[in-house]
Amino acid sequence: MFAKPFRVKSNTVLKGSDRRKLKADLSVAFPSLSADDLSELVPNKEEINVVRIYAHKGEAVTLYVLHKNPIFFELEKRLYPTVYVLWRHPSLLPVFRTWAPVLQKLIGGADLMLPGVVRPSCGLPDVKQGSCCAVLIVNNRAPVAVGKAATSTTEMQSSGMKGRGVYVLHTYMDYLWAFGDKSNPPSLPDEDGEIEDTNREKCEINEKEEGRDDDDDFGTCAEEQQSSGETVTDQACCGFEELNLTETEEDKVESSNEKGEENQDEQKTPHEEMDALLLQCFLHALKSKVKKSELPLLTSTFLRNHMFTCCPSGKQLDIKKSSYKKLSKFLQVMQQQHNLVQVKELTKGVESIVEVDWKNQQLRSFSVPEEAGVEETAVLSGEGEAPYHPPEITTLYSVSARLEPLFLDANKRKGMTMFPADVRSIITEYVKKNELVDENNKNYVTINPTLCDCLLEKSEYQEVECLKWDDLFSRTLGRMQECYQVVFPGQAATVKKGHIEPIDISVASRGSNKKVTLIKNLEVYGLDPAVVATALQHRVQASAVLQILPGAKDRVLVQIQGNQVHQVGNLLLDHYQIPRKYIQGLDKAPKGGKKK
Repeated sequence: MFAKPFRVKSNTVLKGSDRRKLKADLSVAFPSLSADDLSELVPNKEEINVVRIYAHKGEAVTLYVLHKNPIFFELEKRLYPTVYVLWRHPSLLPVFRTWAPVLQKLIGGADLMLPGVVRPSCGLPDVKQGSCCAVLIVNNRAPVAVGKAATSTTEMQSSGMKGRGVYVLHTYMDYLWAFGDKSNPPSLPDEDGEIEDTNREKCEINEKEEGRDDDDDFGTCAEEQQSSGETVTDQACCGFEELNLTETEEDKVESSNEKGEENQDEQKTPHEEMDALLLQCFLHALKSKVKKSELPLLTSTFLRNHMFTCCPSGKQLDIKKSSYKKLSKFLQVMQQQHNLVQVKELTKGVESIVEVDWKNQQLRSFSVPEEAGVEETAVLSGEGEAPYHPPEITTLYSVSARLEPLFLDANKRKGMTMFPADVRSIITEYVKKNELVDENNKNYVTINPTLCDCLLEKSEYQEVECLKWDDLFSRTLGRMQECYQVVFPGQAATVKKGHIEPIDISVASRGSNKKVTLIKNLEVYGLDPAVVATALQHRVQASAVLQILPGAKDRVLVQIQGNQVHQVGNLLLDHYQIPRKYIQGLDKAPKGGKKK
């Protein structure tokens, strides 16, 4: 869950009443915690922060942070401890043991598979399906992962230890761990971990995030390590250390360099990090985006069209989070202290960049990131790895039980779908075959018993003797089950009953007269809500968040500040080329006021 960066929504201090509720919830969730343990984890006189985040797939998660370390996280109204808590209370959860090389796969987002579980002499822990459990490395009691049991212990043993064992939610070295002080696990002797089964070649990892081949299992890792002449036990003892200290001297050098960079990053405050990102995007924009012919250039246009597009992938440029707070103040520093640009107020209240010092040494020595071009295109267009192509949507009609006799001659049974043109063709053929065309007026069709039962209401049985062709077709289609077929380029067609849900755009109020724009049903049309949100952020320069859509499975709602219906409509219609009839709510765009 935390293998990729998450987005922080809010960060507040836990109130006294909420603190008591948290203690009560923890005592229920983890009965083994004593009163002293609870007072240590949730102290009365120390500040605890409540951080609400959205994981990379849109899940809403609440973090409880003490001394800058996340101690618990709440997902779907259930509390889970982090590795920071488990290192202090290693017996808090039932544990499953595995080999050291498996940890790297778990950090990458994989679940723990049963063939990779090491069975100690004391046996597996007794867990039920969905129980909270931990994962540790052989010969060290310090847990390195937290998750939920995929099945009960009984089912694990009856399946021959095959299949998924633990759904991993959080691991050592993932982004939740990095949200804390990034400390390493302690070395705790594992007295109960005497190994019963050393058949490491059976170990498998389900690499759900990386998408690697099923053959790339843990057996290969085991064979390579066994070929070096070490015993299985020795590998287990030193394997955990190998994750922190690499085997070769070159890797050691790289590791030390990375640690040095991490230490520098840790010393930087959030304001300093945003200041550095702001300067990087500013220099990048001047060097590769701005042309002399564009000057004078509005500062707002420079920020929107140039600086935002130069922001590296995975980061978000936010001037309010910098020490400058405002673009005008930042540009003033760039002009007075760095002599990079000259800014003037050409119109009252509107600033423009009128001159750029292209020979400035700081600008000339700045090197543009290698992958910048690719990243900028992706951010601007809102595209992922492949360009988006809208689906082809077609209305179909399914044969209902009442109309089945009418389609028997065409060998169409109940539930079979057809295009409207095919329905018309079959009805026309049926009428001609049974000689039902009125001899006096060929615009009418005589009603026979089959048509009467299929198309007429009971009150019409004695009154209606013939129907016009158009009425005949409309009644037939009206009594069939409407369906729709969606075809994405390069994919098989999918058929679903009912009407296709349009992309719904609405405007809601938040707080005191603050508007937000809500967009849902993007997934129906193959659009990634996260990509759409990023594209809108750069278009309107407003924050956008993803929220789980209540009552809809695997659906995410995009929320963006302000009434942005017009911009959302332009993005969907012009860029993604979604037909207007499949977009609902375009009329909610703000109306332009009359100029006096």
